Amino acid sequence: MLQVSPPSPPSRRAVLRSASGAVAATTCGVGCGHHTDPASSRPAGPTDAPSSGVASDRATPAGHAPRGPARFPGLPPRITHGPRGGGAVALTFHGQGDPDLARSLLSEAERAGARVTVLAVGTWLDERPEMARRILDGGHELGNHTMRHRAVCALPADEAYAEITECADRLRRLTGTIGSWFRPSQARTATDLVTRLADRAGYPHVLSYDVDSLDFQDPGPDAVRDAVLGQVRAGSVVSLHFGHTGTLTALPAVLDGLRRRGLRAVTTTELMHSDGVAATAGPGTRTETG
Repeated sequence: MLQVSPPSPPSRRAVLRSASGAVAATTCGVGCGHHTDPASSRPAGPTDAPSSGVASDRATPAGHAPRGPARFPGLPPRITHGPRGGGAVALTFHGQGDPDLARSLLSEAERAGARVTVLAVGTWLDERPEMARRILDGGHELGNHTMRHRAVCALPADEAYAEITECADRLRRLTGTIGSWFRPSQARTATDLVTRLADRAGYPHVLSYDVDSLDFQDPGPDAVRDAVLGQVRAGSVVSLHFGHTGTLTALPAVLDGLRRRGLRAVTTTELMHSDGVAATAGPGTRTETG
């Protein structure tokens, strides 16, 4: 991985101000169950193909080998949180929105020694294929949040399956695997049908969460901080979003609050291992297309 350092890196405060000002006028909500991009409501079809950007950036990200899904024997197909006996939590981000804001957020996490899990929307990866490399090169984890962020649990089986597998295909083209986790779009918990379809597509577990920051409602950074720190405990999986300036501004205080409680932010896979839980390799390098 090539790294280019500017001669005089800006302070963290300057980075936050710059990122917030750049996107404040264009940021829109991407919270599951509360936002639907008009373009995302079109049905899946066999003619859908990756954009030229995806085709031109298929190299495996340097420095960090991407992981496919792991199967954790003894854990349920739908996972809400990790082991409660350790000192780790997982900050999970719905991957969509302004890429500059996303990069600033990832850098902020890295400065604090945190690793996060990003559940990416497939159309976002089509538009910003370089973000797959940026996420993995930062030591973070990348997963599947459906192709078009439709209400996947309300779709017929064939359309729901296409939402899962088309995003998985984008991930595999960009990184060599289908990503570590699947989270349904516009739903906190997957239905039995979507859970079965996800398993068929190569994801033995569907990832939910036990802490909802509600950051997609843009309540302000203080409210985001309080929502997370007011609910989080060891083993928590926290739902957050790219594309919201309040989330970026709140992140340093969230990470500091976790540190003061003896909690560290790790990837979701690391969280599941944090209490000695053993995993077996899942079928993550295979994605059915039929």
